[in-house]
Amino acid sequence: MITADMAVSLDLVGSGHDQSLEHPFGPRIGHRLHTWMFEHDDSTDEVAAIVDAGAFVMGRNMFTPGRGDWDLDWQGWWGPEPPYHAPVFVLTHHEREPLELEGGTTFHFVTAGIEAAVDRAREAAGDRNVSIAGGVSTLNAALGAGLVDELRLHVVPFTVGEGLRVFDGVDDLALEPVASRTTPWVTHVTWRRPTS
Repeated sequence: MITADMAVSLDLVGSGHDQSLEHPFGPRIGHRLHTWMFEHDDSTDEVAAIVDAGAFVMGRNMFTPGRGDWDLDWQGWWGPEPPYHAPVFVLTHHEREPLELEGGTTFHFVTAGIEAAVDRAREAAGDRNVSIAGGVSTLNAALGAGLVDELRLHVVPFTVGEGLRVFDGVDDLALEPVASRTTPWVTHVTWRRPTS
């Protein structure tokens, strides 16, 4: 199964347009989308599910704030041991050799598009799930291509007003509600693609 998790604001913004090293999600968002993961222990199951996959797909902007040619000294936002512990396939327009880090995470850089990245992730995952790890543009590309079987949004109770929104540019998408759970800090909502 291909799953996707995304923390979003009430107006479905998952990151700002103005990402930088100092502001990975943009200065208007900061870390507000993710404090529920680290400051409260009532979402432990959802946090564990986010990194429970046999392989991951993400966009370049989720891996680095850089644009254009690679800064080969950059090894991702997470330090020497990223939380994935599995192969990660990074969508990019610029080729780069695989980057192997501690804990079993290897970043592979894919220039052939979302379908190719998902195909490689499926092969690497074996009988485990593939997770679309983000960001918003990558998630929307996967949704638009009909590749996501289960979508889990983690809706944080504030609005941003502008930024990259989940579902922008995704046409004619039908999902069935599966579950929802609300805490004081976040509402977890799960949908699946219809099976028939």
